[in-house]
Amino acid sequence: MVDANSSPQILEHLSKQLQHTCFDTKWVPSSARFVSVGSNPRDTGNLSVYELDGSELKCLKEEEKKVSFKCATFGHASLSHRTLATGDFHGNLAVWDLEKSAHPAWTTKAHVNIINAIDGFGGQTRGCGAPEIATCGRDGRVCIWDPRQRDAPVAALEPESADAARDCWCVSFGNAHNNDDRCVLAGYDNGDVKLFDLRVNAVRWETNVKNGVCSVLFDRKDIEMNKVSVCCLESRFHVFDMRTKHPQKGYACLTENAVANSTIWGCEWLPQNREVCMVRSGDGGLSLYRYHYPDQRRLQDAEGLHYGVPGSMTLEANRQISTQPVCSFDWSPDKEGLCVMASFDQCLRVGVVTKTGKI
Repeated sequence: MVDANSSPQILEHLSKQLQHTCFDTKWVPSSARFVSVGSNPRDTGNLSVYELDGSELKCLKEEEKKVSFKCATFGHASLSHRTLATGDFHGNLAVWDLEKSAHPAWTTKAHVNIINAIDGFGGQTRGCGAPEIATCGRDGRVCIWDPRQRDAPVAALEPESADAARDCWCVSFGNAHNNDDRCVLAGYDNGDVKLFDLRVNAVRWETNVKNGVCSVLFDRKDIEMNKVSVCCLESRFHVFDMRTKHPQKGYACLTENAVANSTIWGCEWLPQNREVCMVRSGDGGLSLYRYHYPDQRRLQDAEGLHYGVPGSMTLEANRQISTQPVCSFDWSPDKEGLCVMASFDQCLRVGVVTKTGKI
């Protein structure tokens, strides 16, 4: 007999009903706190800080700002400062000191209109380059910012023309395994996926997955490219093996259909195990998957050229957590299995995924 308790379970630990819409949630590094950013009913921004206190979820701070927030990251920040970078609906990038958050530490007009996504890297690592922030927007631009150089982006990846610009929905740092190498992955509304090499400031690889790309993410940012997830409209997500690129075929790709027939909003890799990921869907469901590598990740074709071999995915657990899309999800970098999420039913939830170490 199989013991059901030996399998991972997705549990709701705490929840809080909100009076505003939350668009993003992020754990404050090395703490039991997290932030949520979003929009109040009168179209102003909401920035809140919460703390886990035993069996309670305490709101330590809730502030109203002029413009609604869309996204946030701590990735650029050192553990000694832990500043929060946000992108808003008017295209503003701002960096906040949470201890003195009445006004931003600095802000700049990063995009013409809404910043759809933001990512940061370099603040908490050594030997992996400068602390930087990546933003993407409806104007089709992907911009790289260094908080130490505030006047202009250190790199701007522009569409060929304003008429040809596609809405860029998501962005992610990766391949930052030394001081020189770093890549940015971006996904667009027409299904385009582009990998920008910041070392040479050029497109290193691109493909089209035939559906709007809601999320892109490296399984780990601070290693040589290993694999990336690409989540799409119409209940489909892809995992590309980034270790071997064939001159004609490109990277090997595994395509998986979601449990529910709905948009895949994101796929977040577990920080403590990069083969485990949580997939969140438009029907309010969460699905825990494990990636399995093939026996051989690289083979040779008839011409002697190497090509990659995709792996496979197994569904380890799934749970209906809401009746509305799960719009944000963040694993705790410090406590394995602990997570925070928000959904469009205006509910904030802290969850626990059990037995992730045994998958």
